[in-house]
Amino acid sequence: MDLSNKVAIITGAGGGMGQVVIQKFLEMGAKVSAVDINVDAIGELAEKYPDQLLVTTANLTDEDSVNGLVQKTVDTYKQVDILLNVAGVAQAAKNIEDVSLAEWERIMAINSTAVFLTSKAVVPFMKQKNRGSIINVASVSVDRPRPGLNAYVASKGAAISLTKALAIELAPYNIRVNAINPGPADTKMLAEFVPAGGDQSEAKENTFRSSVPLGRLITPEDIANCAVYLSSDLAQMMTGSVVNVDGGRGI
Repeated sequence: MDLSNKVAIITGAGGGMGQVVIQKFLEMGAKVSAVDINVDAIGELAEKYPDQLLVTTANLTDEDSVNGLVQKTVDTYKQVDILLNVAGVAQAAKNIEDVSLAEWERIMAINSTAVFLTSKAVVPFMKQKNRGSIINVASVSVDRPRPGLNAYVASKGAAISLTKALAIELAPYNIRVNAINPGPADTKMLAEFVPAGGDQSEAKENTFRSSVPLGRLITPEDIANCAVYLSSDLAQMMTGSVVNVDGGRGI
């Protein structure tokens, strides 16, 4: 699974999962364009991998900003082989009648519109090389929804549908498009799914961990390993796939 000749754009660089994924790709030899609205958290990685890591601040819901980050990546590394959409936001569980239009639009913008914008921006460069891999991090909640996560589930469902639509559209150009469905992950984001005023520690143990048949929360490393595989030539016949990395939560 050597990635030493590949260039990856990875969004969500400032989050716990994004940082681990970026480090894994760097360790596998890839050149990485790390993207987020706030990139302070990856300062140490930038110092450790000065020749492999390009850090870019961008608003993934703004088309000009997205186009700019992709062009900056191409100007620096001359190609884009991999797009990995890790960026996402959670939803505090609440009844549909309590979800504001502004909240709905924000969740949809970050979790699905951003996937559209980044894909739209990288595809022309991938078509030039007649190769590429796009990987979208969605959620097992699309298969096994929890009450109150209405906007979140809808946004991740849209990302999965776009994944499949692009897989068939881009197959003639040897561009593969797949999705990863994480189960409950041991990151700071997990607490954000708890209803306002709820006990986060209790929910982590008794609601989330206990729902995973294999008995533990998913780690960012679990997602990173799957993303590396899907990016590598070992997965050259995988496209349109939705891979559950969930410890059996989706069953």
